[in-house]
Amino acid sequence: MYRYAISAMAIATIIGASVVTRADEKTVMVGGAAMFPSKNIIQNAVNSKDHTTLVAAVKAAGLVDTLQGEGPFTVFAPTNAAFGKLPGGTIDMLLMPANKAKLTSVLTYHVVAGNLDTKSLMKQAKNGVVELATVSGGKLWLMIDGWTLKDEQGMTAKITIPNVYQSNGVIHVIDTVVMGQ
Repeated sequence: MYRYAISAMAIATIIGASVVTRADEKTVMVGGAAMFPSKNIIQNAVNSKDHTTLVAAVKAAGLVDTLQGEGPFTVFAPTNAAFGKLPGGTIDMLLMPANKAKLTSVLTYHVVAGNLDTKSLMKQAKNGVVELATVSGGKLWLMIDGWTLKDEQGMTAKITIPNVYQSNGVIHVIDTVVMGQ
């Protein structure tokens, strides 16, 4: 298994996302683009300039059809800057066809079955923590106080834009790539 040293932000807070109304849809701005609740995860993600690395990785892993599917899915979506925190060469290595299985594992570690917005996550919290089973078969822990994800290696990521609703789930933008074992 590959192991990565991923730095976590010591102090961060959830930043507010711009909300606009277009054609009676409440949209959230992510990466300079409106995210429409009537569109699916892929239809919205391809428009975010902050998620071009994630979109390229999803395409390379062959997960486009899955994430355009019915779902529902909760996606913890790392930004380009989050991928930039990985050790040099990691992204290129993961995007190589020979590493498709590893890339798929990394990406599906960021996906949880269900439509888990912050309200439903707060309801599930026990002592301020929600344990999440990822699609890859791993676990993540979400600390409600500070909206911080912890992966199986003990690294953390902050949710920077919560509750980006999609027709087939919800996206929470995160500032660090999380990894399974």
